[in-house]
Amino acid sequence: MRREETVDHHIKTAWHAIARMYNQQAGKYDITTSIGFVLLNIHSDEGTPATKIAPLMGLEARSLTRMLKTMEEKKLIYRKPDPTDKRSIRIFLTALGKKKKEISRQTVLVFNNAVRQEIDHDKLAVFFDVLQNINQIVERNNIYEKVEN
Repeated sequence: MRREETVDHHIKTAWHAIARMYNQQAGKYDITTSIGFVLLNIHSDEGTPATKIAPLMGLEARSLTRMLKTMEEKKLIYRKPDPTDKRSIRIFLTALGKKKKEISRQTVLVFNNAVRQEIDHDKLAVFFDVLQNINQIVERNNIYEKVEN
């Protein structure tokens, strides 16, 4: 099978193109795509428990820990104990973090609006359905057992 015939090739090349585009935009504002996505997953007023952010983004906790440290150094976030559960830490946005979150939100909206203007609603519905099915196949995580047996 040629790589152009594989599902993952098309997903990967599309995501890399999107990530490059987002990184170019993010770089104008001294952040990265990853930081922008973290900002988008932090509640602007109530903050978000640190343990909830990684699963929302499909990240490993270790990767998020490093990113949160960088975001603290850039004065985008701060940490506070959860008022109801002192064992838990909540991540809050600083004023600068809220500003960068809004820039990230606008960047995502512009891209999504451009896609929606160019691609028919029915095609997008099928695309979303197919991606959901692919995620379910990956989640089942037993696809290789069939190959190996």
